[in-house]
Amino acid sequence: MKIFVITLFPEIARLYLNTSIMKKAQEKGVLFFSAIPLRDFGIGKHRQVDDRPYGGGPGMLLRPEPVFAAVDSILQMGENPHKILLSPQGKTFKQEDAARLSKKSSLLFICGHYEGFDERVRTSLADEEISIGDYILTGGELPAMVVIDAVVRLAEGVLPKESTAEESFSHNLLEYPQYTRPPEFRDMRVPDLLLNGNHEEIRKWRKQKALERTINRSSDC
Repeated sequence: MKIFVITLFPEIARLYLNTSIMKKAQEKGVLFFSAIPLRDFGIGKHRQVDDRPYGGGPGMLLRPEPVFAAVDSILQMGENPHKILLSPQGKTFKQEDAARLSKKSSLLFICGHYEGFDERVRTSLADEEISIGDYILTGGELPAMVVIDAVVRLAEGVLPKESTAEESFSHNLLEYPQYTRPPEFRDMRVPDLLLNGNHEEIRKWRKQKALERTINRSSDC
């Protein structure tokens, strides 16, 4: 899988994507990652990437020219990635989206900043628009990292399939409670059933607990 991130702050993407599972995926040759500085495609000697909105209003908008030029630079390399715009106006990201995007061979994340993008970026450039929740962040870099993390760990060859098969949301359920050693800690004991070695009983217990947790957490919302 190839991941491209267009951003005003490439150091954020590079820092995250060169750690933990993301770094291991690159070392295994399963993931190729490139952070593309939007400022490199800015206009004039000051590399301007933003301007005031027509019609007035607060803040600054990212101009279309630098964003289109940055995308063109990727297309000129022979790549044709699925282009994702990070925006609070996008569809809320879910686990099924992570699974769907993990099947793509190449993804491009376009990170906004300031008051957002010129509308022509949204309507003529992006293949889809994604939000990670109903709140506002300073830029699209953190949402991009959230989506990339969720997607890459599901991509072929990154993690063993059994590592992701029983995680929360994999079957529209939250994950069941899990325990490790010691069997007792500060008067809190691991359920005896998990220690008896009966895998069928354990499977049923886990399914029941996952159902209970999903129902309880949903009713709390």
